[in-house]
Amino acid sequence: MTRSPPTACPQDRTYDPGRRVHQVSTQVIVLNGGSSSGKSGISRCLKAILPLPWINLGVDDLIDRLPPSLTDSGSGVAFGQQGEVILGDGWRELETAWTTGVAAMARAGARIIIDDVFLGGRTDQERLRAHLKGLDVLWVGVRCDSVTAAAREIARGDRVPGMAAIQAETVHTGVVYDVEVDTTRTESLDCARTIAKHVS
Repeated sequence: MTRSPPTACPQDRTYDPGRRVHQVSTQVIVLNGGSSSGKSGISRCLKAILPLPWINLGVDDLIDRLPPSLTDSGSGVAFGQQGEVILGDGWRELETAWTTGVAAMARAGARIIIDDVFLGGRTDQERLRAHLKGLDVLWVGVRCDSVTAAAREIARGDRVPGMAAIQAETVHTGVVYDVEVDTTRTESLDCARTIAKHVS
């Protein structure tokens, strides 16, 4: 759940943004998927092809800004030797505040792409759904088979080994989506195009 260096999304010259400029009602796009599933690449491509300005915020943004007291102790976020993620009470408190702020931004008019990892499956989705109540949300499942995700994890070199394999399926347990994409053999831009068709 640490950030990888950004890569550019290829310019999509087949998508006509002008056709939907005055029709967008979706306020939030939630991308849920395991580590190294390709959510960051899809986010960049969505920002490139959607007709109106969107900003992306993710769980990694919050983790990157945690104080040492919440990364060096059991009260915040800890990573096990097998790739497991352990969340403490201090994390939950800050996560609630952060999510409340993200929802407030959306209610104020910002269009938000949330890059998340539902470690608790449906329980995490329902927690986020409560914060986003009243907003027009598109729920997106970003899948990638565990073998491919694990290979990406090794190539990136900035993740705890084993995290991708553990999360590949568990983050989707019980979660209900409006649309799903699979990055195992599909490029980020093509996945973004599929998602964009569901942005109303």
